[in-house]
Amino acid sequence: MNKKIAVIPIIIIVIVFAINFSSDSNVEKSNNVFHITLADPNLYTNGVYFDEFAISKGEYSFSFVPNGSSPKILSIKLNGDSFDFSEDFKLEGTSHQTGISEYYTWNYNGERNILIPEEQEILISINPNGNVMGSVSVDILEN
Repeated sequence: MNKKIAVIPIIIIVIVFAINFSSDSNVEKSNNVFHITLADPNLYTNGVYFDEFAISKGEYSFSFVPNGSSPKILSIKLNGDSFDFSEDFKLEGTSHQTGISEYYTWNYNGERNILIPEEQEILISINPNGNVMGSVSVDILEN
């Protein structure tokens, strides 16, 4: 009997954790309107990645997952019926010192926020400026 009483709280904790994890990942997915991980030279056509996606009216921002081998300059263009955007994002490493080591975090600097005036199809081009071997993930998130 005591074993059953001890198992019930564990089951409840597991269920609560599963529900919270599931709802967090649904929220994350719901505001992502575009995602690509560029880690394969075959994704590029003549050194540039192209794609098309639908987007609604609203405020959006870019999010990146770069690393030390990511392109030093990542040129992104968005073109739609009533919207044009172009930015050269520059990779910047920040050194962090610990008592026993040094490591870097990476980030792209540039204008990340965009305002879409109406629902439309957007053509995105991502140019790594010759560095098709460096990996980077690019997301456009609804704010």
